[in-house]
Amino acid sequence: MGKFGTTTTTTTAAKGPKGRARPGPGEGDVCEVRYVNEEQVRRVQARLLEDETAHRLAETFKVLSDPTRVKILHALSLAELCVCDLSNLLGMNDSAVSHHLRLLRALKLVKYRKEGRMAYYSLDDEHIERLFQQGLEHVQEAE
Repeated sequence: MGKFGTTTTTTTAAKGPKGRARPGPGEGDVCEVRYVNEEQVRRVQARLLEDETAHRLAETFKVLSDPTRVKILHALSLAELCVCDLSNLLGMNDSAVSHHLRLLRALKLVKYRKEGRMAYYSLDDEHIERLFQQGLEHVQEAE
């Protein structure tokens, strides 16, 4: 056992043509030695998300897994728009767009304001704008 953790060694890798260990399927992306840095684990565990917070964050990412909702967020990151505007932009009917907006609103990703008989939607706050922009930058880096 090391100063701050425990070590276990396992050697089960197949040998390559020159006698060197070669990773098999699913191998090579894991540690070759089992070592738990207990101090590091305690530090991280003290800051780990509560189950409810992790669940709410997962729900946010789940609702963002739909390309139509991503397009709606992108459009709303560019301008405040009403349902009719979004329907026209996305080539969808008002009812379908309203359904997506309800889901986004339930998770406080978008908000709306009434002006007379019109309801204008926008991103809920700067956090959502940053989340969207950072996600967009991430996928554009990979292109």
